[in-house]
Amino acid sequence: MANDRQQGKKNASPPMTYRQAGVDIDAGNALVGAIGPAIASTRRAGADGKIGGFGGLFDLGAAGFRDPVLVAANDGVGTKVKIAIETGSHETIGIDLVAMCVNDLIVQGAEPLFFLDYLAVGALDVEQARTIVEGVARGCREAGCALIGGETAEMPGLYKKGDYDLAGFAVGAVERERILPAKGIRAGDILVGLPSCGLHSNGFSLVRKLVELNDISYLEKAPFDPERTLAQTLLIPTRIYVRPLLAAFGKNVPIKALAHITGGGFIDNVPRILPDDLAAFIDLDTFDAAPVLDWLASLGRLDDEEMLRTFNCGIGMIAVIDCKDGAELLQFLQEQGENPVVIGHVQ
Repeated sequence: MANDRQQGKKNASPPMTYRQAGVDIDAGNALVGAIGPAIASTRRAGADGKIGGFGGLFDLGAAGFRDPVLVAANDGVGTKVKIAIETGSHETIGIDLVAMCVNDLIVQGAEPLFFLDYLAVGALDVEQARTIVEGVARGCREAGCALIGGETAEMPGLYKKGDYDLAGFAVGAVERERILPAKGIRAGDILVGLPSCGLHSNGFSLVRKLVELNDISYLEKAPFDPERTLAQTLLIPTRIYVRPLLAAFGKNVPIKALAHITGGGFIDNVPRILPDDLAAFIDLDTFDAAPVLDWLASLGRLDDEEMLRTFNCGIGMIAVIDCKDGAELLQFLQEQGENPVVIGHVQ
């Protein structure tokens, strides 16, 4: 302190503050208050939906498991956030964040239990951040998991004012005997696809490059959907497949495996759930891709392999089931409001 006082005599400039360096603690506290109701809305058995502690608590026993195995997943939204930033449309990007994580839990048979988010910004805009976190909470409610904590970090110099990035962390649990993929996948099993609702959250670096090269505005009407702007179409949030699949597990529909079709498309994701001596045959004529995908393929002259390895191409989740049980799964999913379709088989 003595040295500080001596230095002060030599330098008459006022003392620096954290806010002058670009970090506003008061804004952070204001955000915590603003998002309280959204977080409380995700309360479920095992979590009280409160925030403010140093860590989030979850009572696994209260969730009703007997012999649980915990399953964890983390992901982000990728450069899809750039479209949200450039158009000021932040309402659904948090849903994408939750979806990308919880869809990875359900493929192991796990029920999502709780979620944590990480929001990194250049300068904290409380209203922008509140909108983002409310989207996260909406995704959590849809997935049935509690938002029990998170972190908002102001990092001036690393991010520009207005820029942000998102990461999410989900934890679920599955009874030990129900972990997927199950044993017994064999040739002749059928593949049942659940439709996607567009691009979900993959391939956006390519999308943005094509839009840039062709000098297209996100605020223009989409060439393939005159009812929406291009931004509105591209920002349709990733589908969350948790509830219908958990319901199928609860009814003991004998699903053998699930594949979440994200980055890598069919080509990289389906083989991850199959034994090494088996392969998947997928008939691309059994389902339709969203119009945005046809438009992108034409705009960039993308060949089939590039499309199939970059985008979901119309199917966001694939279930493997014995052919004799296929009708049961199709009927059950239809009763849950889904539009399942047999898209191929194991060979």
